[in-house]
Amino acid sequence: MQTNFTLAQLADPDIAASEQILRTCVHCGFCTATCPTYLLLGDELDSPRGRIYLIKDMLEQDKPAPAKVVKHIDRCLSCLSCMTTCPSGVNYMHLVDHARTHIERTYQRPLTDRLLRDLLAWLLPRVSVFRLALLGAWLGRPLAPWVAKIPGAERLAAMLALAPKSLKGPSPLDRPGVHPAEGERRMRVALMDGCAQRALAPEINEATIRLLKRHGVEVVIAEGAGCCGALTHHMGKEAPALASARANVAAWSRELEGDGLDAVVINASGCGTTVKDYGFMLRKEPDWAERATRISDMTKDVSELMTELGLARPRIDSDLRVTYHAACSLQHGQQVREAPKALLRSAGFDVREVPEGHICCGSAGTYNLLQPEIAGRLRDRKLANIDLTAPDVIAAGNIGCMTQIGGGTAVPVVHTVELLDWATGGPPPQALAGRISAGTAA
Repeated sequence: MQTNFTLAQLADPDIAASEQILRTCVHCGFCTATCPTYLLLGDELDSPRGRIYLIKDMLEQDKPAPAKVVKHIDRCLSCLSCMTTCPSGVNYMHLVDHARTHIERTYQRPLTDRLLRDLLAWLLPRVSVFRLALLGAWLGRPLAPWVAKIPGAERLAAMLALAPKSLKGPSPLDRPGVHPAEGERRMRVALMDGCAQRALAPEINEATIRLLKRHGVEVVIAEGAGCCGALTHHMGKEAPALASARANVAAWSRELEGDGLDAVVINASGCGTTVKDYGFMLRKEPDWAERATRISDMTKDVSELMTELGLARPRIDSDLRVTYHAACSLQHGQQVREAPKALLRSAGFDVREVPEGHICCGSAGTYNLLQPEIAGRLRDRKLANIDLTAPDVIAAGNIGCMTQIGGGTAVPVVHTVELLDWATGGPPPQALAGRISAGTAA
């Protein structure tokens, strides 16, 4: 794609990076075939190719973002399916992130929109406060169908509908500390304990720690580490996103320089995609760039690490049908596709794959709260495809997907590590209580 940036504009590192991405695009349109919003809406401007044109024009003009551009960029899920499809290697992720930052800096959103975005950016990374908010949402959850009928209350209704059916207290494992390996130590890793996941499903970190310890891994929860910054990053709020990145890089670097680390392990794939991009995010900061790149390079999804370790003592003797939902941030963002399925199969499960598995479920961080109508249609499409597999349980590697899918089905939704933990000696996932026989795990 031909670009027309001035030399003065190209002196800005962000513009220079986006200009290189734009020049890589050859207008082929392959991306339109796998873009969820284009499949639903049929509007070229709601496809990656259309958005690229809008972003190019917006950045070249170097003017405040117009409402038309904001509308179509806001509809983008950042599922990154287009990057998997693109034959030219266009880094759409970095381009759309730059566009969102430009929008946040230059566009005056309606007051209610600003307030909601600011609330989500402040609330979700703060675990204790988020738990209190979940309590309020849980109490109001029965009112969601009525709230949905109120004009202009669609987002509030979506928040209530996504509230968990039960509330969970903090886990004793979700605090800074070291969890020694069982038997001979094979590795020492830092586990990101995250933010929203700790409030919504603390059992995921518990299962991850048990699983890793059982496989000879010493697990560190580093002092000072917290939210990965993805939620604010994808809303264009650059300052808090970079602050989160620096805090994590600092915390893990201290461990790395102290007793050492073999990897940083992530069990929420949305976080993993962002942490693996810290080197790029902090590239302009001399004090942070090298350390951030080192952390990014050693970051692994838990399924990647377990594939390296090899699954020990699988003990499942069951015909349990496990439908594996591939989170976009894992299959497209990190290009991790086969590892989770192979691990589940090696554990003894009957693994089913979802038709149209490359299409997003509609979660996408805060997307299901900010764009509830499109997110709801995508969830229904995903669940219709999942139902074709007749699952006993649905497995996924991202808390956002688990919440989104779980809100529309009675089939239990669990994290992949919960099944792997169970298969190698841990307790059955809480979501399967009452659904499996005592002899399932032999």
